[in-house]
Amino acid sequence: MKPDKETMTRRHFLKTSTQVTALTGFSIATQAHGANSDRIRVGLIGCGGRGTGAAAQALSTDECVVLTAMGDAFENRLKSSRKNLQANKEFGQRVKVPENACFVGLDAYREVIDSGVDVVLLATPPGFRPQHLRAAVEAGKHIFCEKPMATDAPGVRSVLQSAAKAKEKNLALVAGFCWRYHPARRAFYERIHQGAIGSVRAVYATYLTGPVKPMLPASRRPAGMSDVEWQLRNWYNFVWLSGDGLVEQACHSVDKIAWAMNGVLPLKAVATGGRQFPNNEGNIFDHIDVFYEFPDGVRAFMAQRQINGCYGDNSDFLMGADGFGNIKGWSDPTITGKESWRYRGPKADMYQVEHDELFESIRSGQPINDGIWMAHSTLMAIMGRMAAYTGKEITWTEALNSEEKLVPDNLTWNMDLPIRPMAMPGKTKFV
Repeated sequence: MKPDKETMTRRHFLKTSTQVTALTGFSIATQAHGANSDRIRVGLIGCGGRGTGAAAQALSTDECVVLTAMGDAFENRLKSSRKNLQANKEFGQRVKVPENACFVGLDAYREVIDSGVDVVLLATPPGFRPQHLRAAVEAGKHIFCEKPMATDAPGVRSVLQSAAKAKEKNLALVAGFCWRYHPARRAFYERIHQGAIGSVRAVYATYLTGPVKPMLPASRRPAGMSDVEWQLRNWYNFVWLSGDGLVEQACHSVDKIAWAMNGVLPLKAVATGGRQFPNNEGNIFDHIDVFYEFPDGVRAFMAQRQINGCYGDNSDFLMGADGFGNIKGWSDPTITGKESWRYRGPKADMYQVEHDELFESIRSGQPINDGIWMAHSTLMAIMGRMAAYTGKEITWTEALNSEEKLVPDNLTWNMDLPIRPMAMPGKTKFV
């Protein structure tokens, strides 16, 4: 059993969407959800802000989508999420999660998966993602998989295996790299791939912002609280759970670098980084700059910082042989060079589009599988962290085959879990 009182909650990444998209005209693949039924039963695994948002978007896709099971490590987080979803005027009546379908604990994911759902939403801290994804695929469930997909290379390799099995089983697997579902960004990168700026020669991406959740001081740790609970309640500040800020947040920008390169993998990376401000017991850096090298001399530069009081920016700048492509913050993308272009098309909530397309693909019997590229984007971010933490040049092959396993095996609530020391470039070894 887990304590009821939570001292810290995950960030609220997205408020409940009220957009409702009716999907009609699609045949029902009976093996995807209940035979001879239009209803799709959804289970939520991870009931923080992002998980609650994902459930809201799933419920907003289709009047026949029903939330029937929920799971989280903490009971109060689950109850708060369920209450908020039930209160929604658009879909609250389709939150049909009785007490016996509310599962609490480290094994809650298994109980949600085994509860009879058709689709699972994976939104726990990313250190758990490979394990949860594998279990969902083995059970034959369609999946929404929040980013990033792992925090270490063994996890990425597991994700690649699960993605291949999902394809074999004709299961949908949609990634939480939400910009890939943004209409303006889709139009922009399609033009880039069609040669609007010529061959891409360099990419500069920024993710300069404040900290997500500063680590609570040890003096705030209640007496008797286990190592595992303490780290879960402060999950963002531990590498095994979050992957570091580069992997957990700036992975969106790393993914857009990968998108610009149209699937061409980096050869190697070097990086600089460190911790400017003390983080109590946490062990993540607060800034990392990564320098990726691709074939034919192409370079990409990723600037990530999470420090208050500094210049903020979240942009993407592409330099091509014949022009430039720019996305400044949330503004519409532009291209200059052989042609001048600014996106003027329709607007849409990219978080909602992810789920609209996921459920449409299930109903049509042509499930989306984002598995390979979502794993590669995750590894690109991990590769950058490896380079920053060790101070070494890291090749793609080294990163993929790394044996450094951050996530503990056989995790139990009361086990001893010493905190890994902060990495020291030049001293921390590559494994």
